[in-house]
Amino acid sequence: MDRHRARGRRARPSRRKPLVYTSVAFAVLLSGTAAGAVYVKAQAHDGPGLVSSSESSRSSAAPASSSASPTVSEEASVEPVREPTPDRDALLAEAMKSVTVADGADVSVAVLDLKSGESAGYGGGTFDTASIVKVDILATLLLEAQDADRHLTAEEKTYATAMIENSDNTSASALWNIIGKADGLAAANKRFGLTDTEGGDGMLWGLTQTTAADQLTLLRQVFGDGESLLSAGSRTYLQGLMGRIAADQHWGVSAAADGSQWALKNGWLARSTTELWDINSIGRVTVDGNGYLVATLSNGNSTKTKGISLVEAAAKAAVSAFADGQS
Repeated sequence: MDRHRARGRRARPSRRKPLVYTSVAFAVLLSGTAAGAVYVKAQAHDGPGLVSSSESSRSSAAPASSSASPTVSEEASVEPVREPTPDRDALLAEAMKSVTVADGADVSVAVLDLKSGESAGYGGGTFDTASIVKVDILATLLLEAQDADRHLTAEEKTYATAMIENSDNTSASALWNIIGKADGLAAANKRFGLTDTEGGDGMLWGLTQTTAADQLTLLRQVFGDGESLLSAGSRTYLQGLMGRIAADQHWGVSAAADGSQWALKNGWLARSTTELWDINSIGRVTVDGNGYLVATLSNGNSTKTKGISLVEAAAKAAVSAFADGQS
Protein backbone atom coordinates (compact mmCIF):
# COMPACT_ATOMS: atom_id res chain seq x y z
CA MET A 1 0.00 0.00 0.00
CA ASP A 2 2.77 2.46 0.90
CA ARG A 3 4.65 1.45 -2.23
CA HIS A 4 1.62 2.24 -4.46
CA ARG A 5 1.29 5.64 -2.87
CA ALA A 6 4.94 6.28 -3.48
CA ARG A 7 4.51 5.45 -7.16
CA GLY A 8 1.55 7.81 -7.34
CA ARG A 9 3.59 10.65 -5.94
CA ARG A 10 6.30 10.05 -8.51
CA ALA A 11 3.78 9.90 -11.37
CA ARG A 12 2.15 13.27 -10.64
CA PRO A 13 5.22 15.45 -11.37
CA SER A 14 5.57 13.82 -14.79
CA ARG A 15 2.04 14.98 -15.69
CA ARG A 16 2.76 18.57 -14.55
CA LYS A 17 5.98 19.04 -16.56
CA PRO A 18 4.26 19.75 -19.92
CA LEU A 19 2.19 22.45 -18.22
CA VAL A 20 5.28 24.08 -16.73
CA TYR A 21 7.15 24.08 -20.03
CA THR A 22 4.10 25.35 -21.88
CA SER A 23 3.82 28.34 -19.57
CA VAL A 24 7.53 29.06 -19.94
CA ALA A 25 7.22 28.85 -23.72
CA PHE A 26 4.27 31.24 -23.61
CA ALA A 27 6.31 33.69 -21.53
CA VAL A 28 9.24 33.49 -23.94
CA LEU A 29 6.90 34.04 -26.87
CA LEU A 30 5.45 37.12 -25.20
CA SER A 31 8.91 38.50 -24.46
CA GLY A 32 9.90 37.89 -28.07
CA THR A 33 6.79 39.72 -29.28
CA ALA A 34 7.45 42.65 -26.94
CA ALA A 35 11.03 42.88 -28.13
CA GLY A 36 9.81 43.06 -31.71
CA ALA A 37 12.53 44.24 -34.08
CA VAL A 38 15.08 44.13 -31.29
CA TYR A 39 14.61 40.31 -30.94
CA VAL A 40 14.80 39.67 -34.69
CA LYS A 41 17.82 41.93 -35.16
CA ALA A 42 19.69 40.20 -32.34
CA GLN A 43 19.05 36.82 -33.95
CA ALA A 44 20.36 38.18 -37.23
CA HIS A 45 23.66 39.09 -35.54
CA ASP A 46 23.99 36.08 -33.24
CA GLY A 47 22.57 33.26 -35.39
CA PRO A 48 23.13 32.03 -38.94
CA GLY A 49 20.14 33.98 -40.26
CA LEU A 50 16.91 35.82 -39.48
CA VAL A 51 14.37 33.94 -37.35
CA SER A 52 10.73 34.00 -38.45
CA SER A 53 7.89 34.40 -35.96
CA SER A 54 6.83 30.77 -36.51
CA GLU A 55 10.37 29.55 -35.91
CA SER A 56 10.59 31.61 -32.75
CA SER A 57 7.35 30.03 -31.51
CA ARG A 58 8.69 26.53 -32.12
CA SER A 59 12.06 27.26 -30.58
CA SER A 60 10.40 28.70 -27.48
CA ALA A 61 9.32 25.18 -26.52
CA ALA A 62 12.85 24.76 -25.18
CA PRO A 63 13.99 26.56 -22.03
CA ALA A 64 14.80 30.24 -22.70
CA SER A 65 18.47 31.11 -23.14
CA SER A 66 20.22 34.43 -22.65
CA SER A 67 20.74 34.86 -26.42
CA ALA A 68 16.99 34.56 -27.08
CA SER A 69 16.16 37.64 -25.03
CA PRO A 70 18.45 40.57 -25.93
CA THR A 71 18.06 43.80 -24.03
CA VAL A 72 17.57 47.30 -25.41
CA SER A 73 20.96 48.31 -24.01
CA GLU A 74 22.64 45.77 -26.30
CA GLU A 75 21.02 47.40 -29.33
CA ALA A 76 21.87 50.92 -28.10
CA SER A 77 25.54 50.01 -27.94
CA VAL A 78 25.74 49.52 -31.72
CA GLU A 79 27.77 52.34 -33.31
CA PRO A 80 25.78 54.37 -35.89
CA VAL A 81 27.15 54.24 -39.43
CA ARG A 82 28.43 57.67 -40.49
CA GLU A 83 27.77 58.96 -43.95
CA PRO A 84 31.00 59.42 -45.95
CA THR A 85 32.15 63.02 -46.34
CA PRO A 86 31.57 64.17 -49.92
CA ASP A 87 34.68 64.90 -51.97
CA ARG A 88 33.90 68.51 -52.83
CA ASP A 89 36.90 68.91 -55.13
CA ALA A 90 35.70 65.92 -57.13
CA LEU A 91 32.14 67.29 -57.23
CA LEU A 92 33.45 70.65 -58.43
CA ALA A 93 35.64 69.01 -61.08
CA GLU A 94 32.62 67.06 -62.30
CA ALA A 95 30.50 70.23 -62.41
CA MET A 96 33.22 72.07 -64.34
CA LYS A 97 32.93 69.52 -67.14
CA SER A 98 29.82 71.36 -68.27
CA VAL A 99 31.70 74.69 -68.46
CA THR A 100 33.01 75.57 -71.90
CA VAL A 101 36.55 76.94 -71.82
CA ALA A 102 37.67 78.33 -75.15
CA ASP A 103 41.03 77.38 -76.63
CA GLY A 104 43.75 79.57 -75.16
CA ALA A 105 41.64 80.56 -72.13
CA ASP A 106 42.19 79.39 -68.57
CA VAL A 107 39.98 79.46 -65.48
CA SER A 108 40.34 78.74 -61.79
CA VAL A 109 37.69 78.81 -59.09
CA ALA A 110 37.50 78.38 -55.32
CA VAL A 111 34.42 78.21 -53.11
CA LEU A 112 33.65 78.06 -49.39
CA ASP A 113 30.38 76.97 -47.79
CA LEU A 114 29.94 79.37 -44.86
CA LYS A 115 27.60 77.00 -43.04
CA SER A 116 29.75 73.87 -43.02
CA GLY A 117 33.17 75.48 -43.45
CA GLU A 118 33.96 73.09 -46.31
CA SER A 119 35.74 74.42 -49.39
CA ALA A 120 36.62 73.25 -52.88
CA GLY A 121 38.92 74.38 -55.64
CA TYR A 122 39.46 73.82 -59.33
CA GLY A 123 42.37 74.84 -61.54
CA GLY A 124 45.65 76.37 -60.51
CA GLY A 125 48.29 78.88 -61.48
CA THR A 126 48.46 82.62 -60.94
CA PHE A 127 46.36 85.28 -62.64
CA ASP A 128 46.41 89.06 -63.04
CA THR A 129 44.02 90.52 -60.50
CA ALA A 130 42.84 93.47 -62.61
CA SER A 131 40.34 95.39 -60.45
CA ILE A 132 39.55 92.69 -57.90
CA VAL A 133 42.75 93.82 -56.13
CA LYS A 134 40.76 96.87 -55.04
CA VAL A 135 39.17 94.76 -52.30
CA ASP A 136 42.66 93.86 -51.08
CA ILE A 137 43.73 97.51 -51.24
CA LEU A 138 40.81 98.64 -49.08
CA ALA A 139 41.22 95.73 -46.65
CA THR A 140 44.89 96.76 -46.26
CA LEU A 141 43.93 100.40 -45.67
CA LEU A 142 41.39 99.39 -43.02
CA LEU A 143 43.91 97.14 -41.26
CA GLU A 144 46.51 99.91 -41.25
CA ALA A 145 43.92 102.33 -39.84
CA GLN A 146 43.06 99.84 -37.09
CA ASP A 147 46.75 99.51 -36.23
CA ALA A 148 47.01 103.29 -35.95
CA ASP A 149 43.77 103.41 -33.92
CA ARG A 150 42.18 105.86 -36.31
CA HIS A 151 39.16 106.14 -38.59
CA LEU A 152 39.41 106.61 -42.34
CA THR A 153 39.54 110.23 -43.38
CA ALA A 154 36.75 111.79 -45.42
CA GLU A 155 39.04 111.75 -48.46
CA GLU A 156 39.90 108.08 -47.98
CA LYS A 157 36.20 107.22 -47.73
CA THR A 158 35.50 109.10 -50.94
CA TYR A 159 38.26 107.19 -52.70
CA ALA A 160 37.07 103.87 -51.22
CA THR A 161 33.48 104.36 -52.34
CA ALA A 162 34.44 105.25 -55.90
CA MET A 163 37.05 102.47 -56.07
CA ILE A 164 34.70 99.67 -55.01
CA GLU A 165 31.26 100.77 -56.20
CA ASN A 166 32.35 102.27 -59.54
CA SER A 167 35.74 100.54 -59.94
CA ASP A 168 37.34 103.97 -60.33
CA ASN A 169 41.04 103.57 -61.20
CA THR A 170 42.14 107.04 -60.13
CA SER A 171 40.79 106.40 -56.64
CA ALA A 172 42.51 103.00 -56.57
CA SER A 173 45.85 104.62 -57.46
CA ALA A 174 45.41 107.17 -54.67
CA LEU A 175 44.78 104.48 -52.05
CA TRP A 176 47.56 102.29 -53.51
CA ASN A 177 49.96 105.09 -52.67
CA ILE A 178 48.49 105.57 -49.19
CA ILE A 179 48.93 101.91 -48.20
CA GLY A 180 52.55 101.84 -49.41
CA LYS A 181 51.98 100.19 -52.80
CA ALA A 182 53.10 96.56 -53.17
CA ASP A 183 55.09 96.55 -49.92
CA GLY A 184 52.10 97.67 -47.89
CA LEU A 185 49.87 95.13 -49.63
CA ALA A 186 52.39 92.34 -48.96
CA ALA A 187 52.65 93.21 -45.25
CA ALA A 188 48.88 93.08 -44.81
CA ASN A 189 48.48 89.93 -46.91
CA LYS A 190 51.04 88.11 -44.80
CA ARG A 191 48.85 88.76 -41.79
CA PHE A 192 45.67 87.92 -43.68
CA GLY A 193 47.12 84.55 -44.70
CA LEU A 194 47.55 85.12 -48.45
CA THR A 195 50.62 83.17 -49.53
CA ASP A 196 50.64 83.40 -53.33
CA THR A 197 49.78 87.05 -54.03
CA GLU A 198 52.39 89.55 -55.21
CA GLY A 199 51.66 93.23 -55.78
CA GLY A 200 52.27 94.80 -59.18
CA ASP A 201 55.38 96.87 -59.82
CA GLY A 202 55.21 100.59 -59.16
CA MET A 203 51.73 101.86 -59.91
CA LEU A 204 50.68 98.74 -61.82
CA TRP A 205 48.34 97.49 -59.08
CA GLY A 206 46.13 95.81 -61.71
CA LEU A 207 48.98 93.42 -62.56
CA THR A 208 49.13 92.07 -59.03
CA GLN A 209 49.44 88.28 -59.29
CA THR A 210 47.14 86.02 -57.25
CA THR A 211 45.40 82.64 -57.06
CA ALA A 212 41.78 81.66 -56.55
CA ALA A 213 42.71 80.09 -53.22
CA ASP A 214 44.28 83.35 -52.01
CA GLN A 215 41.23 85.33 -53.07
CA LEU A 216 39.06 82.94 -51.07
CA THR A 217 41.30 83.60 -48.06
CA LEU A 218 40.85 87.33 -48.58
CA LEU A 219 37.07 86.93 -48.77
CA ARG A 220 37.15 85.11 -45.44
CA GLN A 221 38.80 88.19 -43.94
CA VAL A 222 36.06 90.40 -45.39
CA PHE A 223 33.05 88.18 -44.63
CA GLY A 224 34.34 86.07 -41.74
CA ASP A 225 33.74 86.63 -38.06
CA GLY A 226 36.15 85.57 -35.32
CA GLU A 227 38.83 84.46 -37.77
CA SER A 228 39.14 87.91 -39.38
CA LEU A 229 41.77 90.49 -38.47
CA LEU A 230 39.38 93.20 -39.62
CA SER A 231 37.09 94.63 -36.97
CA ALA A 232 33.33 94.19 -37.22
CA GLY A 233 33.05 97.84 -38.28
CA SER A 234 35.67 97.44 -41.00
CA ARG A 235 34.01 94.29 -42.35
CA THR A 236 30.57 95.89 -42.38
CA TYR A 237 31.93 98.92 -44.21
CA LEU A 238 33.65 96.90 -46.93
CA GLN A 239 30.74 94.48 -47.31
CA GLY A 240 28.38 97.42 -47.74
CA LEU A 241 30.41 98.86 -50.61
CA MET A 242 30.60 95.45 -52.33
CA GLY A 243 26.82 95.19 -52.07
CA ARG A 244 26.30 98.50 -53.90
CA ILE A 245 28.22 97.86 -57.11
CA ALA A 246 27.20 100.04 -60.05
CA ALA A 247 24.42 98.53 -62.20
CA ASP A 248 26.65 98.02 -65.24
CA GLN A 249 28.85 95.71 -63.14
CA HIS A 250 26.10 93.34 -61.96
CA TRP A 251 27.76 90.26 -63.39
CA GLY A 252 30.23 87.59 -62.30
CA VAL A 253 29.68 85.53 -59.15
CA SER A 254 26.27 87.19 -58.70
CA ALA A 255 25.02 84.87 -61.48
CA ALA A 256 25.08 82.03 -58.93
CA ALA A 257 23.04 83.92 -56.32
CA ASP A 258 19.35 83.95 -55.55
CA GLY A 259 18.12 87.31 -56.83
CA SER A 260 20.07 90.24 -55.40
CA GLN A 261 21.58 88.38 -52.45
CA TRP A 262 25.21 89.03 -53.28
CA ALA A 263 28.19 91.31 -52.66
CA LEU A 264 31.03 91.35 -55.17
CA LYS A 265 33.92 93.00 -56.95
CA ASN A 266 34.74 92.33 -60.58
CA GLY A 267 37.91 92.87 -62.55
CA TRP A 268 38.46 93.15 -66.31
CA LEU A 269 41.58 94.02 -68.23
CA ALA A 270 42.51 93.79 -71.90
CA ARG A 271 46.20 92.95 -72.10
CA SER A 272 47.96 95.17 -74.62
CA THR A 273 50.53 92.50 -75.47
CA THR A 274 48.01 89.82 -76.44
CA GLU A 275 44.72 91.73 -76.84
CA LEU A 276 43.16 89.00 -74.71
CA TRP A 277 41.03 89.64 -71.64
CA ASP A 278 41.55 88.96 -67.94
CA ILE A 279 38.08 88.58 -66.40
CA ASN A 280 37.71 87.96 -62.66
CA SER A 281 34.98 88.05 -60.04
CA ILE A 282 35.00 87.55 -56.25
CA GLY A 283 32.32 87.86 -53.60
CA ARG A 284 29.63 86.38 -51.43
CA VAL A 285 26.38 84.85 -52.73
CA THR A 286 23.33 83.34 -51.06
CA VAL A 287 21.67 80.25 -52.53
CA ASP A 288 18.66 78.56 -50.89
CA GLY A 289 19.34 80.53 -47.73
CA ASN A 290 22.97 79.42 -47.45
CA GLY A 291 26.00 81.66 -47.94
CA TYR A 292 29.00 80.90 -50.15
CA LEU A 293 32.24 82.74 -50.82
CA VAL A 294 33.30 82.39 -54.45
CA ALA A 295 36.41 83.49 -56.36
CA THR A 296 36.64 82.97 -60.12
CA LEU A 297 39.70 83.99 -62.13
CA SER A 298 40.26 83.72 -65.87
CA ASN A 299 42.59 84.89 -68.62
CA GLY A 300 43.10 84.41 -72.35
CA ASN A 301 39.49 85.36 -73.20
CA SER A 302 39.04 86.63 -76.75
CA THR A 303 36.38 89.14 -75.65
CA LYS A 304 35.12 90.64 -72.41
CA THR A 305 31.69 89.10 -72.99
CA LYS A 306 33.10 85.59 -73.37
CA GLY A 307 35.17 86.07 -70.24
CA ILE A 308 32.11 87.13 -68.26
CA SER A 309 30.22 84.06 -69.45
CA LEU A 310 33.13 81.87 -68.38
CA VAL A 311 33.43 83.20 -64.82
CA GLU A 312 29.66 83.12 -64.36
CA ALA A 313 29.49 79.48 -65.45
CA ALA A 314 32.39 78.65 -63.15
CA ALA A 315 30.67 80.39 -60.21
CA LYS A 316 27.48 78.39 -60.79
CA ALA A 317 29.48 75.16 -61.00
CA ALA A 318 31.28 76.03 -57.75
CA VAL A 319 28.06 76.52 -55.83
CA SER A 320 26.50 73.39 -57.34
CA ALA A 321 29.30 71.31 -55.80
CA PHE A 322 27.60 72.10 -52.48
CA ALA A 323 23.99 72.99 -53.27
CA ASP A 324 23.49 69.79 -55.34
CA GLY A 325 25.53 67.54 -53.08
CA GLN A 326 24.80 68.60 -49.53
CA SER A 327 25.69 66.01 -46.91
